[in-house]
Amino acid sequence: MPALITARRLEKTYTTGDTITYALRDVDFEVHRGAFTALAGPSGSGKSTLLHLLSGLDRPTRGEVWLEDTRIDNLGTAQRANLRLAHFGFVFQAYNLIPVLTALENAAFVLELQGVPKREREATAMHALEVLGIAEYRDRRPNQLSGGQQQRVAVARALAANPKVILADEPTANLDSKTGAALIEHMKRLHRDEGVTFLFSTHDPRLLEHVDAIVEMEDGRIVRERALHAA
Repeated sequence: MPALITARRLEKTYTTGDTITYALRDVDFEVHRGAFTALAGPSGSGKSTLLHLLSGLDRPTRGEVWLEDTRIDNLGTAQRANLRLAHFGFVFQAYNLIPVLTALENAAFVLELQGVPKREREATAMHALEVLGIAEYRDRRPNQLSGGQQQRVAVARALAANPKVILADEPTANLDSKTGAALIEHMKRLHRDEGVTFLFSTHDPRLLEHVDAIVEMEDGRIVRERALHAA
């Protein structure tokens, strides 16, 4: 099966004076449609950097990133933003909800950027909130929601736009064990019932128990890939 996302010989460096720091070194990686895969490794291993490069949020120092048959790393800033808007959902560790918007408005925000008419985008966003079990909080703003509820709104926002893949950066890191387990169950159901492709960065063993593959990273390199039979 052709890869949905392909990374070839990715390298990301940062220069401070005469010092070069490698965030990623010579990474080759593929994400296939229908994946439920985790990037695992300690802080500083390159997980978040790889997610940012795969989605076009950042550009590599060297190497290539392809979304199916489109190379994205050499696109301009506006082109990459348009591509993300059309094809990627991103769930940030810090949620990144807009404080003045309700849960429903936050979930519909990407659809608004896409130019979807109000009635249609609200219906689509409402369905996403229902799928994630938080429809009753549609009129609450982020400061009226718990951390777990905010994270589910962030997932709903990503899901509502019907992206080709959802990238999630440490999605359970700020959640207690009960809330984290509930979010994992919701994401598993989205994967199973809606066919959503997920790629996570995580070091949470609760999430690693449920993925179909683990890609282990150390010092900016992929050191091991393990295919699993997820529960």
